[in-house]
Amino acid sequence: MSSAALKHALDLALELPADERAALVHDLLASLDGPADADTAEAWDAEIARRSTNSSPDRRRPSVADESLRRIDERLRR
Repeated sequence: MSSAALKHALDLALELPADERAALVHDLLASLDGPADADTAEAWDAEIARRSTNSSPDRRRPSVADESLRRIDERLRR
């Protein structure tokens, strides 16, 4: 594509509403990625499931903030 054609395409794209520009950008970026890798999608699904299991409330460890708030409550009760 020549520089003039690229500039023309850009000028046309900039006339689009923001949501359509965002969709265009998404599609252009997706076109650079190539086909999806089935193994990668499967690995992400497994990782999401693992993280969901590990973040359940009964498995949660107190955070530094939780501990700090507990101490503050304790001191205020004195």
